[in-house]
Amino acid sequence: MTLLFNLSYRTIFGEEIMLNIMPSGNATATEQFKMATCDGNTWSCSVNILAKPGSVINYFYSVVKNGIEVRREWLVEPHRLAMTSEKGVHYVCMDHWIDIPEDSYLYSSAVTDCVASRTKSEAKKVLFSKTIKVKVRAPQLRGNERLAIMGDIAELGNWEAIKAYPMTEQQPNEWVADIDASNITAEAFEMKFVVLDAENDYTPLWENANNRRIDVPKMNNGDVAVFELGYAYFSIYPWRGAGVVVPVFSLRSEGSFGVGDFGDLAKMVDWVASTGQRILQILPINDTNITHTWTDSYPYNSISIYALHPQYADLRQLPELKDKARRQHYAELQKELNALPQIDYERVFAAKMEYLREVFEQEKAKLDKAAAYKAFFNGNKEWLVPYAAFCYYRDLYGNATFSEWPDHHALPDKERDEMAKAGTELYNKVAFWYYVQYVLDTQMRAAHDHARENRVILKGDIPIGISRDGVEAWVEPRYFNLNGQAGAPPDAFSMNGQNWGFPTYNWDEMISDGCSWWVRRFTKMAQYFDAYRIDHVLGFFRIWEIPIDAVHGLLGQFSPSLGMTREEIESYGLRFDEDRYTRPFITDWTLDRMFGGNASKVKELFLDRLDDERYQMKPEFDTQRKVEAWYKRVKSEENSSLDTLHLSLEDLRDSLYALISDVLFLRDRKDSKKFHPRIGVQLDFIYESLYDSDKYLFNRLYNDYFYRRNNHFWYYEAMKKLPRLTEATRMLVCAEDLGMVPDCVPWVMNQLRILSLEIQSMPKDDKVRFGHLSRNPYRSVCTISTHDMSTLRQWWDEDHARTQDYFNTMLHRGGAAPHPLPGWLAKEIVMRHLTSPSMLCLLSLQDWLSIDDKLRLADADAERINIPANPRHYWRYRMHMTIEQLMASDEFNETVKEMISQSGRK
Repeated sequence: MTLLFNLSYRTIFGEEIMLNIMPSGNATATEQFKMATCDGNTWSCSVNILAKPGSVINYFYSVVKNGIEVRREWLVEPHRLAMTSEKGVHYVCMDHWIDIPEDSYLYSSAVTDCVASRTKSEAKKVLFSKTIKVKVRAPQLRGNERLAIMGDIAELGNWEAIKAYPMTEQQPNEWVADIDASNITAEAFEMKFVVLDAENDYTPLWENANNRRIDVPKMNNGDVAVFELGYAYFSIYPWRGAGVVVPVFSLRSEGSFGVGDFGDLAKMVDWVASTGQRILQILPINDTNITHTWTDSYPYNSISIYALHPQYADLRQLPELKDKARRQHYAELQKELNALPQIDYERVFAAKMEYLREVFEQEKAKLDKAAAYKAFFNGNKEWLVPYAAFCYYRDLYGNATFSEWPDHHALPDKERDEMAKAGTELYNKVAFWYYVQYVLDTQMRAAHDHARENRVILKGDIPIGISRDGVEAWVEPRYFNLNGQAGAPPDAFSMNGQNWGFPTYNWDEMISDGCSWWVRRFTKMAQYFDAYRIDHVLGFFRIWEIPIDAVHGLLGQFSPSLGMTREEIESYGLRFDEDRYTRPFITDWTLDRMFGGNASKVKELFLDRLDDERYQMKPEFDTQRKVEAWYKRVKSEENSSLDTLHLSLEDLRDSLYALISDVLFLRDRKDSKKFHPRIGVQLDFIYESLYDSDKYLFNRLYNDYFYRRNNHFWYYEAMKKLPRLTEATRMLVCAEDLGMVPDCVPWVMNQLRILSLEIQSMPKDDKVRFGHLSRNPYRSVCTISTHDMSTLRQWWDEDHARTQDYFNTMLHRGGAAPHPLPGWLAKEIVMRHLTSPSMLCLLSLQDWLSIDDKLRLADADAERINIPANPRHYWRYRMHMTIEQLMASDEFNETVKEMISQSGRK
């Protein structure tokens, strides 16, 4: 069979076009062919293949210069050729270059498999001696609609709607039709695409374009002419949806075991669907167990990017325990734990693990014979075996810090192989963890399937970091910088910045193998979700990297970033005194200001004289980590040397941290001859000590560095990574783009069609106090609050002056703002968000409930999920009512449904 590919694409001198055929549909395993051209605009390539009628090939085009790929087509949905002609032996394809479309979100599984899901089928084989195959992409069609062709020839119905020629959706949003060209005598024909409703075939919706003209080529028997036409657009209003955000652990049903589970998630889908919502967003669900204490409740510190958290196992779906006494024990414990107003993480986790072990011991003889279990194990063993090994050694050695283990600082290949062989001693030691993940995978997939059946989008959350005491850091350390800590610079959440403790990524290593680590991660996530939120998307441009010996985020620097040389600093007119500006600025006057009457004692205990003006920290206190270790030690013992200090131990610790971070510049981590201005230093003594003229010069340098210097550099850094990741799956891509956002972030997000996050109380326009909802971009997610923020009701009462300003200027109401926030006013605020142009409006469950005075929790402060300024916050919020009670709240549910409908969301 001969295939002739033709492409119109204008290149520049030195560029070549390559045809890439993907035999397995995998872009990494392609067969490549060089195309020919006479003018640099029209390219062609002839390929002979062994293929039978009915075969399908996927392919894409790329641009190569000097042997290096410089550009390629959008790979989420490549060209697809179904060779459906039984008599076809010579295919001529007239293609066009496929860039990422403006409406790429319509190709996501969130739309094609949930909101507008349609049954897709392969095009039927035809027996035409001559065939014209027409392909077109029409992404706007809704779930009950299909595409057809009408035209001025008999084969296309002569413009009669009842005779419209049907098309087949061969891949999401791409429609194809095989037309019998044997009896077409015209040199050309005109046609248009029309949308037909499944319930009304006779009232077509015509595409918004002039008639299309197809010139009929001269054809011989066995010829198939394939016309890939430009997009078909229709007068269909862009889809907008509403949804709810709630962590799985916060769900509560009558049968859950003290924490939400995957069974509850399926129940929550039912509530979402019944109220006209279309999206259910959750927080990360990966395993976070490091210490088996409540500190593991933090869902963004996962020990595996693949393994799910055992606390989410729905025990109701497991085989019943045969021991009646044990069944009774767990039934009583379930009632006790489920009645608690908040999660008792340690008791719940211990009880669930105990139950899972008992079920495993009861059922393990059947396990290895179960086909579903075997399929799960074989399909996941690359990550499952290391995960099980890590869990086993973590519990054996009593901690998860593998660098402190007496052995197994790495996983030997021999042990990995033994753990994967059923019946071996090592396999038996870790098989319990295989079983737990099998249970969780089965239940989460079932919840996902249930969501799709109800046309609900399950949206997940991908944390920016991984635990340094986790599986990936253990078995794939080359991908991480374990001597650094990821965090965030100072912002509205934390004046000292945030130190998440995660290792930073070794992007050079990741990019060298095509970001395969991330592709595997996203591919696994696509098994459970149809949309996802990229946590801290700024980390793909640059991460805030904090030294391993620092506690606060103030001593961090962006990585990668362009450090400044002495010459560059002095080019601003600022004389660079390296010793003065890079050492902590500690003097008598700064100590008096900080410690008052305690200054002399602080000097005695913690400082040495450096010169006539300055002090330095004693060697045993010269890093924040050393101070932290000292604090923990003295807190646990009586220390008479501190009795004369008239300040709390916590205040003393924090003041010592502040002394250490009081520097004007930080030395670059990789190049000791380059420097970075310290973030937020304008609030510190070293800045105060500058002459006013030097403050002016430093501020110019500071603003250039943080807001302009790195923009293009960071743009190219992000474009090395994010295109590969966004094309790895068909999930809808949303990003959390809050914080200190450089100008290059919206450039990349617009180019890759990533949805932004818009919060009215945190506007991205620094010229306004509150965002104008009507100005939200369509390609965005609109919300009132996130899990890191106060809920709407809390925010309303935190700052009365701010609330009054919002009440008058945003809600356009006179008089005094009422406190606390009444339900009717919360309803108005929610409605304003629903009517915004944003494609998605996702509100926390707490903010949805705020509109109902009778239904919402009386204590608004009990609804807070996380406080970012507290790195040891206990994540234990749980909805105060059961999902069954929520489902039965008819008046509230009808209100939600009506508000969504009135806002034009569906």
